[in-house]
Amino acid sequence: MTALPAVRGAHLVGSINQPTAAATLRVVAENLGSDIARIPDGEVGERYHWILFQGSAFDAVHGLARVPIDPIVIGGFDVRPLTLDGTVAAEGLEFGPLGYADAAIASFAEFSALKAAGVIAPGTRFQVSVPSPLAALSVYVVPAERPLVYPAYSTAIVREIAEITAAIPAGELAIQIDLATEFTYIEQVSVGGTKPVAWFAEAGVDSSTAEIIVAAGALAATIANDVPDAVELGFHLCYGDVAEKHFVEPADTANLVALANVLASSVTRPVNWVHLPVPIERDDTAYVAPLAELALHRETTLFLGLVHHEDGVEGASRRIAAVRPVLASAGITEFGIGTECGFGRGPADRTAPLLRLHAEVIAAANL
Repeated sequence: MTALPAVRGAHLVGSINQPTAAATLRVVAENLGSDIARIPDGEVGERYHWILFQGSAFDAVHGLARVPIDPIVIGGFDVRPLTLDGTVAAEGLEFGPLGYADAAIASFAEFSALKAAGVIAPGTRFQVSVPSPLAALSVYVVPAERPLVYPAYSTAIVREIAEITAAIPAGELAIQIDLATEFTYIEQVSVGGTKPVAWFAEAGVDSSTAEIIVAAGALAATIANDVPDAVELGFHLCYGDVAEKHFVEPADTANLVALANVLASSVTRPVNWVHLPVPIERDDTAYVAPLAELALHRETTLFLGLVHHEDGVEGASRRIAAVRPVLASAGITEFGIGTECGFGRGPADRTAPLLRLHAEVIAAANL
């Protein structure tokens, strides 16, 4: 008989709908503690809508100004893009605090208290999710000026990571880099009525999908390589989450695998995990077949976002059955599970049952 990969552990992407970091940490520990190695703070407060709160950081930069149109309000945030106003050269732009470090440091204090009280199991790490610089830049800067503003914003993201790793002990910390906006460029998805131009790829508008994937992976690797080796590092590859819908449904896992492989070859420090989505409709071999081409390093755990609250253990089991032979053929002996994306914008009363569902799926998969 062919040995099938075991299902070992769950991964939470980051967003969880609870009122506070302490409430998030507690509900995860109480419902999924034995199956989770890292716990995020739920991206509570202003981070509720992922990167939209970054608009205030762009507003505070001397040399940038909002385009003179009526406000475009999403989730309470004005997402009108900004443009260089001519008062400061692009190379002179400087961002102040972005908020990621301040939030992480505050939440880690809650994490430490709960760990000391025995609520969080020994050995569990505190997980901090940081979007790639491309994400907020692609929302808050006009397309033509993104190459000019990227260096300053990227420097600010790296500074936030440095502040986090300086304040939180390496043995207690895990950092996840979210790569979602990258797939709007890879899939050439129209955002705001226009298709994105992959300015970071050498051929720009004429770049092939493969060239965009290589260039996007290289950008992300530059950020990842600044994370100290003793801090765990992972990547969440994502097709977005707006009202629990992707901005485009992936045809299969081919582009996800291609980007994961670029990261594996470009990141010079260990990558501890990679998380990929599996849509609820896809329990077929065709979707997961490209996973046979994964070239992850031995230390990298693959997590598949195949848990969906709509179809529970039964649906997740079908998706696990489809993927197991593919992973076995690639020599992968175990993998973990999660949801496709964060679930912080779903109803709060779904949180505990959804966490318990992860444990139930793992148990059923290993009977």
